Amino acid sequence: MSRIQTTFEKLKLHQRKALIPFITAGDPSPQLTVPLLHALVEAGADVIELGVPFSDPMADGPIIQRASERALKHGVSLRDVFGMVAQFRKQDNATPLVLMGYGNPIEAMGWERFAAHCAEAGVDGVLTVDFPPEESHEAFGHLQRHGIDPIFLLAPTTSDERIAKVAKQARGYVYYVSLKGVTGAGHLDLSAIERKMPQLRKHISLPIGVGFGIRDAATAQAVSRLCDGVVVGSRIVQEIEDSGEQSAVTNVGKLVSQLRQAVDQAQEEQRA
Repeated sequence: MSRIQTTFEKLKLHQRKALIPFITAGDPSPQLTVPLLHALVEAGADVIELGVPFSDPMADGPIIQRASERALKHGVSLRDVFGMVAQFRKQDNATPLVLMGYGNPIEAMGWERFAAHCAEAGVDGVLTVDFPPEESHEAFGHLQRHGIDPIFLLAPTTSDERIAKVAKQARGYVYYVSLKGVTGAGHLDLSAIERKMPQLRKHISLPIGVGFGIRDAATAQAVSRLCDGVVVGSRIVQEIEDSGEQSAVTNVGKLVSQLRQAVDQAQEEQRA
């Protein structure tokens, strides 16, 4: 059983929802990535998505684009990201880590080598934004042979047919993009998420995480009532940018603690 599956089963047993924060590896500096990962866990993260820096992050808004730029200025490569994960695993062998990024760096390394490095470092899942399941059978076959969960995105415009295709290949959890646009966009429509969930649940037995547009504790709390996990990226990355290197770890920990408290409060209210 994978760490991701184990984590979601424990959460379900205790009637809790997953908090899934995102940061970019190497931002604001390579030396702070592992401390930030530990701070996320201490603050209440259940699963962590770790972004692989890329020069053309087409699905990301300006906040995460700038994070990639900062990391790339430090020369952070895919191999460096594996090193960060391995270092994190020296102290934490329980928290699932998902690499999130784009296909080019993986293609350059080769999927078979990439999957082997993931397993060696301690990666649990991979979400490749620009590799749809229809074109990824061989690539994600390498991941599954090494026990790595391929994780896929679904959007508000995704059809029943495609949801069913994703459901057959996905492992770990499915990431539902809550709005049309890039990461960090606004105008989150909670009623639209609520209307979409039955369509997703009809095909998907895996946990469903919802992300994009979750900018504060109140939004995280509201979204958590509708799904199995709340993904928060741009808001955390903005906190890193605003804080600078000296305060980033402390301030991110405080922010994620607030998100954790809000999500837990929603579940307590539902149980009451």
